Amino acid sequence: MAGSTARRGIRWRTILLLAGVAVIVFAGDQFTKHLVETTLPSQRVVPVFGEFLQWYYVRNSGAAFSFASGMTWIFTVLAASVLVFIVWYAPRIRAVVWAVMFGLLLGGVLGNLSDRLFRPPAFGQGHVIDFISTPWMMPAIYNVADCAIVSSMALFMLLTLLGVGLDGKRAAKAAVGADQAPDAATEVGGASATDPVPDRD
Repeated sequence: MAGSTARRGIRWRTILLLAGVAVIVFAGDQFTKHLVETTLPSQRVVPVFGEFLQWYYVRNSGAAFSFASGMTWIFTVLAASVLVFIVWYAPRIRAVVWAVMFGLLLGGVLGNLSDRLFRPPAFGQGHVIDFISTPWMMPAIYNVADCAIVSSMALFMLLTLLGVGLDGKRAAKAAVGADQAPDAATEVGGASATDPVPDRD
């Protein structure tokens, strides 16, 4: 009974952490987009740190980083599918790092999905506001939601490579091969049974 209660407590803590990260990302994304709409000129470079970081306000009808422009409905459906999957999968998570990963992904997906649903030109076909430009790194323009999504994918790959499970534990290493394990049937007192018998003469 106590163990079951503890597991439920861990589950709810990770769900709340996931939701908290998602809310922070979503709020930050929407707030910065509001500032961009109200303060930045459209399609005009505004230097921040030379060419290292610039603001460049554009409306994107494609996917993250302005990819596949004009396929808004497809990405709206994909984003909604990802959202449903995260909500369905969340109760399985027990580890803080996985909760943060899914929270970043959920917040980023919600940020861009809300643009597609509620911004012009039409419901489900809205254009996403992008404004971050780093010409030295990539030619695409992106936003806070895109950064969160990419960060979640990088964290996902890291956790997968490290073998960290949803419970936060690392997967056990592969068992030692049979050729590396000592064979009790053929060893007697540390000497192999197949070793030549010493000459007693």
